[in-house]
Amino acid sequence: MKAYIVGVGMTKFEKPETRDWQYWDMVREAGTAALADAGVRYDQVEQVPVGYCFQASTAGQRAVYELGLTGIPVYNVNNNCATGSTALMLARQFVEGGAGDCVLAVGFEKMARGSLGGGSEGSGDFAASPVARHYGVMAAAHGFEMSPPTAQIFGNAAREHMRRYGTTPAQLAAVGAKNHRHSVDNPYAQFQDPYTVEEILAARTVHDPLTKLQCSPTSDGAAAAVVVSERFVEAHGLGERAVEIAAQAMTTDTDASFASGTCIDAVGAPMSRAAAEQVYAASGLGPGDLDVIELHDCFSINELLTYEALGLCGEGESGKLVESGAMTYGGRWVVNPSGGLISKGHPLGATGIAQAAELTWQLRGEAGPRQVPGARTGLAHNIGLGGAAVVTLLRRCGPGGFADEGRGQDF
Repeated sequence: MKAYIVGVGMTKFEKPETRDWQYWDMVREAGTAALADAGVRYDQVEQVPVGYCFQASTAGQRAVYELGLTGIPVYNVNNNCATGSTALMLARQFVEGGAGDCVLAVGFEKMARGSLGGGSEGSGDFAASPVARHYGVMAAAHGFEMSPPTAQIFGNAAREHMRRYGTTPAQLAAVGAKNHRHSVDNPYAQFQDPYTVEEILAARTVHDPLTKLQCSPTSDGAAAAVVVSERFVEAHGLGERAVEIAAQAMTTDTDASFASGTCIDAVGAPMSRAAAEQVYAASGLGPGDLDVIELHDCFSINELLTYEALGLCGEGESGKLVESGAMTYGGRWVVNPSGGLISKGHPLGATGIAQAAELTWQLRGEAGPRQVPGARTGLAHNIGLGGAAVVTLLRRCGPGGFADEGRGQDF
């Protein structure tokens, strides 16, 4: 049974403590918008997976009770930065498995100001951290500095890429410049100011070579998506609203994440590559069929690593690719038209669903001034250390809820 997104909604992503709101306020706003977009009532929803990282157990119930008290199952999901897309994947699986014809996927985060730590905040014992193995790879290869741990492990991946392939600081900064430029037209983005490559290079260094303007911020916000069956689409006349989840895959770490002793692999490049390969195989589509991509640019280097993992270029060629203009309007693909995590913001539990929301708007032709002309096929990539990588391929539908055919493989 096929699964379709028929409604999406999100809040504006905000710097923590900017607005006087609680996480349930965020979910009420995003969830109400998604249901209205689909033309669906909450009492039609049969299951609700809710993703978040920084609230207590059953916070998912507290949040969605703002939408209604119908007694349906609510599942609390935590998969680090891949939490939102994990909730979306559960929604798709419920629909495809026949556990419900209408499922609401929700993600939210209310975060504290400042940089994310290394995953051991709860116990104060780094050895107990879920990502101790990943940071152990970094420490063995690079030592451990005083900069924020997440910026440090990705920054060290950037150093490795620069040494191995000749990637330049300007190419890394080009990622930030592109994504900040895209966010100017996104009213949901935390930041909407453009910056030049030179301004990004001149910004405060977080962990060399990464500057502040090529690092994703902490953010508050929520996003939601209504996922339904083909039967539901046809019964409710939602064909014009429907976007097919054509393929989706989640992978976790294998020996490949650790065997090389590199930060490039420890931050998830092998996971991303494996998930993309599974999605391409399942959908019969390839990189050449994609029009628009929302990917996990938690730091500029991760966007470059993900170009390579998704097969958009060869190994080591990503710096030149972004520098060429191929990843923006008028180029081969438009990557992160929303502004990405770097400029749109990164409330962990909401990020993956917000990516799906942006792609849904793009594929329906509803993205306004940031619309990718003629977009028919979109891909979302969401990754979390610890680890999980989720790749989702979405395809525009025509009347009746049937997906347009792809244009053929181009690997």
